[in-house]
Amino acid sequence: MSPITIRRRTAAAALTAALLVPLAACGGKSDDKAAAPETTPESKAVNLTVLAASSLTDVFKTAGEEYQKTHPGTKITFSFAGSQELAAQVKQGAPADALVTADTKTMDGLKAETGAATVITKNRLVIAAGKANPFKIDELKDLADTKIKVVLAAPEVPVGRYSKQILDAQKIEVKPVSQEPNVRAVLSKVELGEADAGLVYKTDSAKSGDKVVTVEIPDDQNAVASYPAAALKQSKNATEAAAFVAWLSTPEAQKILQDAGFQKA
Repeated sequence: MSPITIRRRTAAAALTAALLVPLAACGGKSDDKAAAPETTPESKAVNLTVLAASSLTDVFKTAGEEYQKTHPGTKITFSFAGSQELAAQVKQGAPADALVTADTKTMDGLKAETGAATVITKNRLVIAAGKANPFKIDELKDLADTKIKVVLAAPEVPVGRYSKQILDAQKIEVKPVSQEPNVRAVLSKVELGEADAGLVYKTDSAKSGDKVVTVEIPDDQNAVASYPAAALKQSKNATEAAAFVAWLSTPEAQKILQDAGFQKA
């Protein structure tokens, strides 16, 4: 083989090798992309703060746990208090995402701070008498007996306003030994024996078990408490807050509420 032929074959081989290198490199990058798993952005973790009436304390803890199970990435923190306290917090700009009160009047006073409100459930009042009911209380008019220490919620609290409403309607005068800031405080006084009786929501009395005796109040002498829920305009999680409020009206949430003794909205 002549030197010229050798030089030509060597040059051709070098050229072929030079062309194959970038092709191989390109092929390698394509394979890497195909092999690499596709990634999606992680779901945004959301912490919702819900302001709720004291009478919802137990049932909302259950509802919150259920909601978190079906909505991964969402954590709900509840802040329970009397509705009038919650309203004050909202007006002061407390960081929160949704609100549930024990009356429509309080919610109506916050239209500038909330989205559209929806009544999610209802409740009724009962008389919670002390253990064994020593004074044999069996109707509203018995509360007028000055020997009986009666405790009521303050009139600016929804349950206090309902209590005044039904007592006034029956022309029953009661002089309470104290006026409490929320329904749980009223119930606690009776449970501890610091009062002989008090007017509370049916659901709260039921949670006390044998610590109190529940005395039913006839429908024609009673008041219906409505619980509206709304997202707060100041929420930094507007979409998630609205989703939680909407969920409270779903069959799943309604079952939890009704199993706890609340009534259908």
